[in-house]
Amino acid sequence: MIERDVRGLSCPLPVVKTKKAMDENPGKPIAILTDSETSKGNVTRLAQSRGYKVEVEKVGDYYRLTLTP
Repeated sequence: MIERDVRGLSCPLPVVKTKKAMDENPGKPIAILTDSETSKGNVTRLAQSRGYKVEVEKVGDYYRLTLTP
């Protein structure tokens, strides 16, 4: 599984990094680590718009979003 840690980054960087991971790894699951509600929402919308299923897990003080094509 591809993993990208976008904790501490301001928008639009989490979305840009997620999009890049999707483009570079078509058809593969991707895990995104974020500590921002805004980034969580924006990454979720991007993933869903590209046909990914999104599973959100709260891990301590951050979120792990698992994006499955």
